[in-house]
Amino acid sequence: MRIFTKKNWTIFLAALLVIIGINALLLVHIHNDSAAYIYSYEDVDAVPSKPVAIVFGASVNPNTQLPSDILRDRIVTAIDLYNNGKVEKIIMSGDNRVTHYNEPIVMQRYAELLSVPEEDVVMDFAGRRTYDTCYRAKEIFQIEEAILVTQKYHLYRALYTCNSLGLDSVGVSASRQEYIGQTWYDIREIPATLLAWWQVHVTRPKPILGEKEEVFED
Repeated sequence: MRIFTKKNWTIFLAALLVIIGINALLLVHIHNDSAAYIYSYEDVDAVPSKPVAIVFGASVNPNTQLPSDILRDRIVTAIDLYNNGKVEKIIMSGDNRVTHYNEPIVMQRYAELLSVPEEDVVMDFAGRRTYDTCYRAKEIFQIEEAILVTQKYHLYRALYTCNSLGLDSVGVSASRQEYIGQTWYDIREIPATLLAWWQVHVTRPKPILGEKEEVFED
């Protein structure tokens, strides 16, 4: 008995096209929803002031304990905002799930090398993914408004996630150069963005939480 008859194939292909179409519309919606809130690192003066900048973690060289090119550009961009009076504090959010790998510490040390006072850098050690960073910024660090700092390919998803979770955000692109593997990053953003929509509207997963932390003293 043949399972995949011509009629079954037609139904299957039609359903597949519908799914692809819905996903494409979601991607366009998320892209368009975030595009108006993205600024360039080259035009700091145009960026509206917010209490904090949130820097999303990225890979760290395990041998040198130095930030990757992508992460370094995020840190430098946030420091530009800080030095230009656009933010008062910088939250360094990254992965620290294993003892020998600590993105926030590397980010904080690099900021100190560039003369940012220690008291103005806040570390979020449980920013394992974009969703977690946005969720924790609001729930743990009690932030209502922020400037998100990451590369442009990631900024659409980050803005959509944070704003959907109630964190009023604009974004500054840290795309200061061409990166090795950029095509892979662009392709990866497609399923990651669709997952972000699913998380903020359907599953609403709880990240690692804990005690609330004061970013600003009363």
